[in-house]
Amino acid sequence: MGVVDPFSVARAAGLELIGNPEGLTLTDGAMELRADFGRMLPRLKQGRLQQELLVKAARTKGIEQPWAIDATAGFGEDSLLLAAAGFTVDLYERDCVIAALLQDALDRAADDPALAAAVAHMRLHAGEDSIAGLRHTAEQVERGELAAPDVVYLDPMFPGRQKSGLINKKLQLIQKLEPPCSEETALFDAAMAAQPSKIIVKRPLKSPYLDERVPSYSLKGKAIRYDCYSPYK
Repeated sequence: MGVVDPFSVARAAGLELIGNPEGLTLTDGAMELRADFGRMLPRLKQGRLQQELLVKAARTKGIEQPWAIDATAGFGEDSLLLAAAGFTVDLYERDCVIAALLQDALDRAADDPALAAAVAHMRLHAGEDSIAGLRHTAEQVERGELAAPDVVYLDPMFPGRQKSGLINKKLQLIQKLEPPCSEETALFDAAMAAQPSKIIVKRPLKSPYLDERVPSYSLKGKAIRYDCYSPYK
């Protein structure tokens, strides 16, 4: 299969990818969207970082350099939190347009002294399917060629998921590119097969469990929760 051109894919969806001084931008002519880690800087300050629910959910004990797989990377903001907290993070983003926006954000962040150390621990698998990636990881773990990941993180878009304000505008553009996830069973099974110490699923606070699987425990915020599964403990 040849390399997929994100500019052509965007145009086919009635959108445009435009390079400008602020960074690669996706637009429909009215709304604009770009990935930008700069606005995450207040959340990366050490005192606040350790209070982030995701960081608390992912926390590992006695592991010097933990490894996380973000199977639904999107714009990579949650992966940035994990990387800043000491994780090496493999990010999978299947949609080539979103992956291009994310890669642009990573490139710009690498030149920012306040972000460079964290993004150096983030490895983007652009345009790759995370289910296939997790299955490949599982095969390597099974053969003893690779240690199992410490965390697999899932934050898929699902039908009926409701957000408001600016997030709705973002989703309006993103959903023109890729439909909400309908492969929740395959995604969770692939995460399980990789034998992580922990699977973390981000959900709207009142949403049902992913694939109706009851977690070991949950950490709840005002609008979201993190369902934590510890299948191999």
